[in-house]
Amino acid sequence: MNDILIYQTADNTTQVEVQFEGENFWLSQEQIAQLFERDRTVVSKHLRNIFKEGELDEAVVCANFAHTTQHGAIADKTQSKSVKYYNLDAILSVGYRVNSKRGTQFRQWASARLKDYLVQGYAINQKRLDELGQMVRLIEQTAQSDGVAGSEAKGLLDILSHYTKTFVLLNQFDSHNLPNDHLTAHISYEIQYDEAKAAIAELKTQLMAKNEATELFGREKDESFASSLSAVVQSFGGQYLYPSIEEQAAHLLYFVIKNHSFNDGNKRIGAFLFIWFLEKNKHRFKRSGELKINDNALVAIALLVAQSAPNDKDLMIQLIVNLIRDEV
Repeated sequence: MNDILIYQTADNTTQVEVQFEGENFWLSQEQIAQLFERDRTVVSKHLRNIFKEGELDEAVVCANFAHTTQHGAIADKTQSKSVKYYNLDAILSVGYRVNSKRGTQFRQWASARLKDYLVQGYAINQKRLDELGQMVRLIEQTAQSDGVAGSEAKGLLDILSHYTKTFVLLNQFDSHNLPNDHLTAHISYEIQYDEAKAAIAELKTQLMAKNEATELFGREKDESFASSLSAVVQSFGGQYLYPSIEEQAAHLLYFVIKNHSFNDGNKRIGAFLFIWFLEKNKHRFKRSGELKINDNALVAIALLVAQSAPNDKDLMIQLIVNLIRDEV
């Protein structure tokens, strides 16, 4: 995907064209300067310091895009040039150094747009889904034969079957019809406040050593974090209200992110504890040894939870549960 979006400041004084590519937003130095109403030399200085201090890796947050004319046509060979663009992490790092309020506004806008892209991805075309199902059935018949051809068909079937399962899951999410059975009731580890706090403190130490967190990271605002953990393990009549590993993990991720218990790092802490809880309950991997939810999927679901409406809570929980349930 390579789209151009228009960002306009709340006071309507600044309008910037933002590129969306590779699941990220990109601006040139000139556009960053325009966004934050600073001279380009100031932006350049801040970027140099950001990279020099190790706050961000220049190779990761920068990309060269072809310069285009106002009409969208790539300039001819004598005039074309490659322009360096910076992704959302770099943009926000500059924003916090020059104008935290404008940086916060842009982050909120970007988060909302990312949510739009995620939600649009769930609008599955039923016709394509049916065609894919027919293809899988055809290959399944072929895979019953012997020899090299059958072996190749079996490998292709494995890939397509996994692809189809993902399509079905997202289609069920879109239609509010996710399954909620075949969950793992054997909970061997119950999350505890003191142990969770110690784990967060260790995470903070590691992140600060890499200049990826400040003292505000993991600092509790109130008692809501302890309340969130208590809600995960609450019981009635000696039985858990959320009786499976999947349900407790999903509620843990949801509560930590949505309750905003920390001054900084709520999404990262929620994602960390989610993985930590699955690991403790030996539920992080599929039987094949593959991760049930990879890093990219976890980032996407954490963002989706953060941006979701309160009345979508049950749907969010169901989606998370289905991402980590054992395959039947």
